[in-house]
Amino acid sequence: MSDYYNSNAKKYFINTVNADVSELYSPLLSRINKGAHILDAGCGSGRDSLFFIKSGFKITAMDASEEMAKLASEYIHQPVLVMKFQDIKWKNEFDAVWACATLLHVPNNEIVSVFSKLSTTLKSNGIINGSFKYGSGERSTNDDRRFLDMNENNFNIIVNQIPELELETTWTTNDVRPGREHEKWFNFIVRKISK
Repeated sequence: MSDYYNSNAKKYFINTVNADVSELYSPLLSRINKGAHILDAGCGSGRDSLFFIKSGFKITAMDASEEMAKLASEYIHQPVLVMKFQDIKWKNEFDAVWACATLLHVPNNEIVSVFSKLSTTLKSNGIINGSFKYGSGERSTNDDRRFLDMNENNFNIIVNQIPELELETTWTTNDVRPGREHEKWFNFIVRKISK
């Protein structure tokens, strides 16, 4: 997957860096304190990282694509780690994980493991806020990208396999990019609880 984003980094950056996703921030911001440490897991253009930095949060940004990481690093004026979800090793490091439109590239047979890794990165009571395209199952696109679509039922099955995670809320939104308004997104917030 990172090959696609390496080859199309500039185009993807231009198409997403100015997308107005401001309505997606408030569910996260209402649940964390100012100055909290957020992992932007799959930061893409760096759009959301920059918003969080300007809002007074500490950001660690990562992306699987080396070329995207370079562009994002220039944009947010701090290093962006080149890393896949599967390579995450942090423990009790973050107050929140932001995974906007990124976990959808994780294969279905690895998604529970990835959520478990993300959970391990969180401090107690930390949250994961993310999104998938709305739907069910895995699919491929004409440009050889693979997507894992998500709905409420399938997401509950994932969360129920990770004892320390508790589902707080899910909701759907429409895509904000011009010409894509008909596309629906599945958004979620899960919290790490002490068992």
